[in-house]
Amino acid sequence: MWLEEVDEILRGYLPYYLLIVLPIFIIVSPANPVSASSEFPVYRMQHYDLHGVAHGCRSAGINLEARSLTSWSSPRHCVVAKLKDLTIENFRNIKLKAGALLIMLPEDLSNLSTEDRQHFLVLENALIAQEISIPVYFVHYSNTNDMSKSAAEAMFSSIAANGYQIVVSSSNPSIKTDAKVATVQGHLAGYSADGKISTIAIVAHYDSFGIAPDLSFGADSNGSGVVILLELVRLFSGLYSEVKTRGKYNIVFLLTGGGKINYQGSKKWLEDQLDALDGSIIQEASYVMCLDTLATSDSIYMHVSKPPKEGSQAAMFFKELKAASEGYPSVTADGVHKKINLADDILGWEHERYSIRRLPAFTLSTLRNHKDFQRSTILDTRENLNFDRLVRNTKIIAEALARHDINTEHIEAWVDYLISQPRSPQLLSNKDNTLVTILKDTFNKYLRDVKISYAIPDKRDPDFQFYEVTRGMVNVYSVKPAVFDLVLTLAIILYLGAIYLFIDHFSLLYGIACALTASRKVKTNN
Repeated sequence: MWLEEVDEILRGYLPYYLLIVLPIFIIVSPANPVSASSEFPVYRMQHYDLHGVAHGCRSAGINLEARSLTSWSSPRHCVVAKLKDLTIENFRNIKLKAGALLIMLPEDLSNLSTEDRQHFLVLENALIAQEISIPVYFVHYSNTNDMSKSAAEAMFSSIAANGYQIVVSSSNPSIKTDAKVATVQGHLAGYSADGKISTIAIVAHYDSFGIAPDLSFGADSNGSGVVILLELVRLFSGLYSEVKTRGKYNIVFLLTGGGKINYQGSKKWLEDQLDALDGSIIQEASYVMCLDTLATSDSIYMHVSKPPKEGSQAAMFFKELKAASEGYPSVTADGVHKKINLADDILGWEHERYSIRRLPAFTLSTLRNHKDFQRSTILDTRENLNFDRLVRNTKIIAEALARHDINTEHIEAWVDYLISQPRSPQLLSNKDNTLVTILKDTFNKYLRDVKISYAIPDKRDPDFQFYEVTRGMVNVYSVKPAVFDLVLTLAIILYLGAIYLFIDHFSLLYGIACALTASRKVKTNN
């Protein structure tokens, strides 16, 4: 009688017995939900258009399963790779077949070995040179020891270990509609008894460039050029304040924007100056001297598009430069001639903008080749800047113009300020940018007729375009891999099937149990 009642209860209330599986979900769920996720900043790869050509990654949002460089297989995966392990061939494959890429950078980029540094420079240059449809982000990490796993451990890990879901919440990048590339100008008026005063211009672009805008500090390229120009401003403003020490030439100082995007600041400034109806102070310039990356090596190169004529002001300056460098045994001063290829969309050096407009111009740099990867890398940090070399080269250039003592503290203060923030062009293109304002205030302190001009992309046919998203926050969630869900599902099905069979055949099983019990009692009595 009671057996029938038990059987009826089990059959009638079977759905409630499904609660038996609840402990299973409690066991497999994380003990602390907070520890199953992490949030930290990531830096998006460059994204801009130049002369109608797209550069960098075009997407920003990610919600994909994280996989290593050797285990990913489909567009549903975000590949997570250490910088030193990623190759150009790996990247090409990831770009075509993966869903996203997260590159892990060492915490301290200044401690890279020579081999790792060269590997990164090559890789960075290859990534920047192309358009990429998938999101690419960079993140800093601390080195940890990699533990090798046996085949059995790897198999178990693929079933039981946690996986990770990479989430970067971001909308599609939009074009910055208010982008302005600022150029700051000022000048010192010379004096000559006969009234014949020539003009020279000293130019340096203040922006930097690297694979990620928010990691581009440009300590040497072109922080060094800006620092030297500002020191020359300080030196010559003191000289020009007295009639007896005033030079026989006007000096125009230019801090240009958009140097890393084909020298857009110089281009716009020249158009405004040379195409003006009332003439320009630069129109009859003796020469234009551009400063670019001046702390990399012990050689100072004077890059020209056309060798200066003997007896010209530019030729005389080169002689003075060589004479000034002879006071330092390790320093050499050499000339490098490179013709302008008008078929190229991208110019090599900033002086080429002025040479195209038939102005005698040259660039001073410690790099021999304009294609040197060190001009556009996130490895260009304060730790990698040779400050003593920068001070020495500042002295040489100042002595070539007019022999003076420089202020080391002034140079160091500007170096510290410039590398305290990334200076990629899109980050400096906002209205009333703080850096541009400070540069203008500095010019006002020492120079006359200080002005700011802006290069604004044309709405119909823009020379350049910037995009809004440069960084974000990544959320990494600890999840079980798909194969674990499959195994767990099979286990639950088997478990529920066994429970169901037990309940459905309870009377039969109970009868068998009673028969076995009775049999044992009979044997015991015998």
